[in-house]
Amino acid sequence: MCNEMVYDENWASVYDRYTSIRGRIDEVEDAVSFLYRLSKVGRALELGVGGGRVAVPLSERGVIVEGIDKSDSMLKLLAKRSGSVKSWNGDIACFSKQQRYSLVYCVYNTFTMLFTREAQLDCLRSAAEALDDEGNLVIEIAVPNLDGFVHGQKTSTILLDHENTILMAEIHDSIKQNIVSTLLWFSGTSVRRLPHHIRYVYHQELDTMAEYVGLKLAERWEDWAGGAFSESSKRHISVYRRR
Repeated sequence: MCNEMVYDENWASVYDRYTSIRGRIDEVEDAVSFLYRLSKVGRALELGVGGGRVAVPLSERGVIVEGIDKSDSMLKLLAKRSGSVKSWNGDIACFSKQQRYSLVYCVYNTFTMLFTREAQLDCLRSAAEALDDEGNLVIEIAVPNLDGFVHGQKTSTILLDHENTILMAEIHDSIKQNIVSTLLWFSGTSVRRLPHHIRYVYHQELDTMAEYVGLKLAERWEDWAGGAFSESSKRHISVYRRR
C-alpha cells in the first residue's frame, strides 16, 4: 500500500523557515558534498524532493537531478527556486522508471513518512530497481527517541523566542511503530496547525528490509560530515548498494 503523507500549502508556506529553525539549511553544503561523491557526477533521483533544498545545489555541481514528490505545493516551491531539476508528482513507495541512476536518495526523515512497513518495503524495492549496477541508495533518518512519552502521549517545545512558540503534540502506537503528531506554531496573534505522522525504523530493521529487496549496507555515518555512527547518535545516513 502506498500512503505517504502529503505536505499541503499550509506546510509548504513555512517549510523553508522551519527547516532553517531545525538547522537543516546550515548543513546543506555537507549533504551535497556527501551525495556528490556517491553520484559519480551521473544521474540522481531524490525521493521526496520537496522544494529542492538539496536537489538544487546538487544539480549546480553538474549532477543531473530528478525528483519525485506527492505534494503539488512543494513542487511549486521547487519550480520557483530552479528549473534545473526535473520533477513529477508521484508516490515514492510506488514508482517505476526506465531510467537508471547512479544515486537515489531520501533525506530528512522522508522515508519514515511512509506510514506502514509494507509501504517502506515498496519504496526500498522501487529504489533498488532504479539503481544502475554500481548505484548507491542513501537514506537519512533519525534514530527513534521515545523518551518522554507517558501513556503513549507527549508534548514538547521546539522553539520559544520573542516571536514564535512552536509546540509538538504526539501520540505513540508502539505496536505499529507509528507516531501521529501535530505541530502548533504560534506567531504573534496567528497560529498554524501542521499535521505530521511517521513510522519510525531502527537501523537494524532498515538493514533487514534492504536485504530483503536485494541491497546491502555499504556505509553508515552519524552526519553528512562523516562523523562515526555510535550508540549516542541521534540519526544516521546509511548507504546501500546492490548485493
